[in-house]
Amino acid sequence: MANSPVAILLYSDDSTVRATVRAALGTRVTPSAPENEIHEFATGAALHAYIDARPAGKVADLIILDAEAVPEGGMGIARGLKDEVFQCPPVLLLVAREDDAWLAAWSRAEAVVVNPIDPFTFAHTAASLLALRKERSQSHFV
Repeated sequence: MANSPVAILLYSDDSTVRATVRAALGTRVTPSAPENEIHEFATGAALHAYIDARPAGKVADLIILDAEAVPEGGMGIARGLKDEVFQCPPVLLLVAREDDAWLAAWSRAEAVVVNPIDPFTFAHTAASLLALRKERSQSHFV
């Protein structure tokens, strides 16, 4: 991840949510991080097709899912990805209410942010998950 872009998958059926996330992330998650390469998906089918076409272990560095997306919510997608994707990247889940955090635990998302998002909290959470991803990748023996 040193010089290559930070690959982020962003799923929401709502274009305003996607735009808000892009704005919160900016061009880099942190000043010292490589530039973001954000791949946006408005449908679960498009997200799944993209992931299925990627080689194992090369899906992304971070996956951001909108729990309120319809007809396929981000929580269900997160749960499926954790079951199906080898070395699944960390998942950040956007939820409508803080009380939804317990449900997000079922989805096995590593982090939850309440929407509407606070850009600073969101960027900090994303940076923490990217650090977790880097730590995990360095600890695996290939």
